[in-house]
Amino acid sequence: MKTTVQHIAIIRLSALGDVAMLVPILRRFLKQHSHVKVTVVTKPFFGKLFKDLPEVNVLAADVKTKHKGILGLWKLAKEIKSLEVDAVADVHNVLRSKILRFFFFLYGIKSAAIDKGRTEKKQLTALKLKSIRPLKTTHKRYEKVLAQLGFPVDLSQDVKFKKPNLPKQFQQQLQPNTKKWIGIAPFAAHESKMYPLSLMEEVIAELNAEENLQVFLFGGGENEKQLLSALASKYQNVTSLVGVYAFAEELHIIANLDVMLSMDSGNGHMAAMYQIPVVTVWGATHPYAGFAPFQQPIENQVLPNLKKYPFLPTSIYGNKQVEGYEAVMESIPPRKIIDKIKSFV
Repeated sequence: MKTTVQHIAIIRLSALGDVAMLVPILRRFLKQHSHVKVTVVTKPFFGKLFKDLPEVNVLAADVKTKHKGILGLWKLAKEIKSLEVDAVADVHNVLRSKILRFFFFLYGIKSAAIDKGRTEKKQLTALKLKSIRPLKTTHKRYEKVLAQLGFPVDLSQDVKFKKPNLPKQFQQQLQPNTKKWIGIAPFAAHESKMYPLSLMEEVIAELNAEENLQVFLFGGGENEKQLLSALASKYQNVTSLVGVYAFAEELHIIANLDVMLSMDSGNGHMAAMYQIPVVTVWGATHPYAGFAPFQQPIENQVLPNLKKYPFLPTSIYGNKQVEGYEAVMESIPPRKIIDKIKSFV
């Protein structure tokens, strides 16, 4: 086994927001450990998140075809080994990555895995009256894995970088534009994390009334495309970008926003990648679980009425519905969100 690490592989296969959370850590890692080569092992689509980090190599893990099952993971392990990797940081710690770590053990390649803090997260979401406290952030959990391999990262360090250029088509349509740009991503993977679209329209309507503001709507899939296109058509200063640009182009638009309004979803993490202020609306989940966008203060987190819903948070990922808590998001008045956004523009 090599004693000097020159090349590290970082495994995070899903989901979009969790992979995006790697980016601000890697910006600092590369600055503080510039002699170490980094390869991120993730799904092909997620590799685009690292396009603005040319120092990072991406190895696409296609776990549905080429790298499916035990034999597929064995092939993936051999591909990673062929890159002459000295150490592996498993920041996912699921069955697939555990199998990969076993193969690396056979190869004599050292590895470290994330501690997801499942016990304390279970306590945080217990359906009872409780005193909640902030748990270790996911970013810090990622950093701890790297530290176990000998590479501590100072996450508080400022990192300056040039914002990527806007897509040419976007520039032609909206440049020159002296307005402040607000991104709004109203959807999430689970309904318990979504602000009702009728209330979100109240937010959008008031922002549209401000002549100095331009609102861009983000989403994915045909259903969201139709809903947001119909919504944007009602307002002069609102534009839906769903299905208009490639994912990499959307990222560059996000990088040039003045503020992003997001649910507890990947869009907030993608904006935080580029150090954009992010206002996050929380429902069944809570920023104390450690999934708030990077370096976004608690003041940017818009929470439901915790007195009315004292068992919150009731879920870590938002995939659990609790009887009597279906209308949690409705306890957040649109005015609260509007005022927070306007504080940035």
